Amino acid sequence: MEAKQSNMLAFMRGPRQYVIPIYQRSYSWSTIQCQQLWDDIVRVATNENVPAHFIGSVVYINDGIYQVSAVPRLLVIDGQQRLTTVSLLLTALSEWLKNATGSAVTHTQVKNYYLINNDEVGELRHKLILTRGDQETFFSLVDDFPTPKDLSPRLMENFTFFKKCISESKLSSDDIYRGLSKLVIVDVSLDRNYDNPQLIFESLNSTGLDLSQSDLIRNYVLMGLQPEHQNRLYNRYWYPIEAQFGQEEYARQFDFFMRDYLTVKNDGQIPTLRDVYKMFKNYTRTSGLSIDELVADVHAQAMIYLHFLFPDNENDTQIRTLLDDIKTLKMDVAYPFLLEVFLDFEKGLLNREAIVEILKIVESYVFRRAIVGIPTNSMNKTFATLSRSLDKSRYLDSVRAAFLLLDSYRRFPDDDEFLLELVQKDVYNFRSRTYLLKKLENYNRKEPVNITEYTIEHIMPQNPLLSPEWRQMLGENWKEVQTRYLHTLGNLTLTGYNSELSDRSFIEKRNMQGGFADSPIRLNQRLRNIEFWNGETIEARAWEIANFAKEIWIYPALPKEVLDTFRLTDGESTDEYTLEHFEYLNGYSFELFELLRKQILNLDPSVREEPKKLYIAYKTTTNFVDIIPQKSKLLLVLNIPFDALNDPNNICRNIAKLGRWGNGEVEMSFSSANQVDYAIFLIKQSFDFHDDDL
Repeated sequence: MEAKQSNMLAFMRGPRQYVIPIYQRSYSWSTIQCQQLWDDIVRVATNENVPAHFIGSVVYINDGIYQVSAVPRLLVIDGQQRLTTVSLLLTALSEWLKNATGSAVTHTQVKNYYLINNDEVGELRHKLILTRGDQETFFSLVDDFPTPKDLSPRLMENFTFFKKCISESKLSSDDIYRGLSKLVIVDVSLDRNYDNPQLIFESLNSTGLDLSQSDLIRNYVLMGLQPEHQNRLYNRYWYPIEAQFGQEEYARQFDFFMRDYLTVKNDGQIPTLRDVYKMFKNYTRTSGLSIDELVADVHAQAMIYLHFLFPDNENDTQIRTLLDDIKTLKMDVAYPFLLEVFLDFEKGLLNREAIVEILKIVESYVFRRAIVGIPTNSMNKTFATLSRSLDKSRYLDSVRAAFLLLDSYRRFPDDDEFLLELVQKDVYNFRSRTYLLKKLENYNRKEPVNITEYTIEHIMPQNPLLSPEWRQMLGENWKEVQTRYLHTLGNLTLTGYNSELSDRSFIEKRNMQGGFADSPIRLNQRLRNIEFWNGETIEARAWEIANFAKEIWIYPALPKEVLDTFRLTDGESTDEYTLEHFEYLNGYSFELFELLRKQILNLDPSVREEPKKLYIAYKTTTNFVDIIPQKSKLLLVLNIPFDALNDPNNICRNIAKLGRWGNGEVEMSFSSANQVDYAIFLIKQSFDFHDDDL
């Protein structure tokens, strides 16, 4: 490796070509970074006391493999954003100079010095070769050709930004050029025979450079391959992913896809976004897949994931509508589960009708919980681990059972709980009120209503100073009725005449032009024959709509005898056990157990205790510690990878390859009360391992 300080323009001048490898991300700087660069150039342009301004480093591979002519081709490992942004500014300056007079530097000089190799033709003509998604747009700007149809939005936005800066600047073109001439970089040249580009790249990123986890993954997969192999994998698999996501969505969403992909691959273990790259590297080492097989698998699953992000890509109308509803509800926590389901659909393990019902169940599960008000912080783990309980030889029934058997804070609200909450809930201030009314209005309707053309109408007005007509209709306790029912489902509808209806009486609202009687809205049909509006009619209408709602947001149906067959897991019977079942829990052992038990249950309100036949389980979404009472001690099994546990006292042992009761690969035992605190220290690590929120 050779590193030296260089002037940026001197670095770019002369016959050479900087190639952005295909494994690098697309150009991603926004106008925020461009504004900072422009401000720095303006600041140093006319300040004689500032001889130079440092803008970072450019790291590249310089060896004969890429040198095919007198023009050296240099692969840029780091510095693409700086090189590209300065090149865009020079391109904008070159264009400005076409019509400028009296400048010391000309349009032709800027272009020939810094943007093209003037003596070359073909692929060596341009000094900077960007990735496939950016290259055509960049060439069109440099050569002043019409921009391509599929242009790079970031390149165009920043080029336009610099043109505007130059045209509106009080500085002359010579001043701007002088400011550019003061830019300084660290020029870092690597030797392929001695330097490891991947390690250097990771080291650079660890210092805080703005690379996504997916950028790191792409580089890790492709960087070490021969150029021909890189091109084949990139063009066949990776570029189609980038193209389908689109530049903006790829930058935002691909990290989330990789997180969900790895969640499926790692048996429901959810990596935090910052650990996606680390987990991916671990997966590549243990999966047994070749690089080609791995990239092909990522491509196949990304193509499925795109249907979740862009439901319009789905050809099946019913599936498209369901996916669109799931996206509307912001149910991305369900994507790992749905990704596996759609993969199984492609494998032929379930049919279209099953996919449709599973999507309905997933949508209903999330929406019913929202109506009931169950906290959502556990749903990511619920969906991540749901497939563990599936029997794929009985796919649809096992999905129904998996949801029906969720308990406590993970439960699927049944019809009684759902309807009761829906009837009395303040749905006007509910986050998903538009979704709710849209589904109620358009369910099984052949010609759906675009409810964005309508507004939400309070049948009984919001005005606290109700008219005498309204007070008389609501009765003596009209104020209490208004307070109780105002924002509930029974008092809400849709209208295109909100301002006309205003605070009019119910009869006027019903009979006037544009009123309820001649409205095309389904929610208004039953209002046509109602003669008065009070607490009773509001509640009756709410229950009528709610009973219709349970047909939309279904509760899984499964005969009890079938459901019971899915309760038999891991060799356990459906018998219920208590602590009295354990013969060794007596005397001092029980006191020791009680000390430990109390602290485990105090870790979090979500922790629950479940005595099993052979052990006592403590779990949230899954078991994190199991206690096996023995004659003279308590045996603990922790559900955490042995290598992930911090055990400074070195009292635990790895039982991953041994047959043991309980769930996990870490075992420890203790028989003294003074060991309880240390046991809790270890147990909390297992709890945190399963409870680490995204």
